Amino acid sequence: MADKTYAGFIAIIGPTNAGKSTLINQIMGRKVSIVSHKVQTTRTRLRAVKMVGARQLIFVDTPGVFKPKRRLDRAMVGAAMDATTDADAILLLVDATHGITDTIRDLVERVRDHENLFVALNKVDAVKKPDLLPIVAELSRMADFREIFMISALKNDGIKSMLDALAAVMPESPYLFDAADATDVPDLLYLSELTREKIYKYVHAELPYHINVVTERVETADDGVLEIYQKIVVESDAHKKIVIGRGGAQLKQIGTAARHDIQDQWGVNARLHLFVRVEPNWENVAENYTDQGLEFK
Repeated sequence: MADKTYAGFIAIIGPTNAGKSTLINQIMGRKVSIVSHKVQTTRTRLRAVKMVGARQLIFVDTPGVFKPKRRLDRAMVGAAMDATTDADAILLLVDATHGITDTIRDLVERVRDHENLFVALNKVDAVKKPDLLPIVAELSRMADFREIFMISALKNDGIKSMLDALAAVMPESPYLFDAADATDVPDLLYLSELTREKIYKYVHAELPYHINVVTERVETADDGVLEIYQKIVVESDAHKKIVIGRGGAQLKQIGTAARHDIQDQWGVNARLHLFVRVEPNWENVAENYTDQGLEFK
């Protein structure tokens, strides 16, 4: 008789910059979701697959919740809440350095009736222990959480016990993904995220959120090197000049850093070709929010 297997979806929700992407990356031991000190940078519901014994945990990393202004903003917040609808468990991530905010209260109100509701109080290493107690007490009054975890996603503290508790509530099910898969993020979208992360790293002070990266195609050259072609989409000529920089220096820095990340994480040789295009109002075009469906050639 075959051993029982368990699998389920866990939606990670929380305010912007609570540490959701860092947590996903720590769980997987590799970079899966874009990490940036700019808020509102996770746009796609990235799924990361983690095996805990015979139990398969599929994490859905949602956009951070904030007050939406643009069409893209509304889509991002909508995606965050949609992710909770069919989730087998919900993990609310709370930044201990910020405490219980109005956003947290609103989120709890939306999901409080879910039977498998957990809280991860993140960044506890940055807060004195006596100051954590009132936060935990208030959270306990707000909803019937199964458990409140005290973690530091950055330092990998408290993650193992949290995974064990989440695994325990996964329903009996065949595995939904190959157990060897780290993520079901389309490769081209993953490549785009790496480059977009570098853009935020190097030009964050000058560039607003009006930017996107599209991996248009990936080809294998005769010498075995991956040729990666990406389009950086901006809303204006002024933004284009910022990304390119004087004499192309900024774009070269972005491209070099992104290429190194790609090579280090994939163990391949790659050439990255970046092109900057002005596409006004791209954020209000619904198609720009969807996953890129191209395949490797």
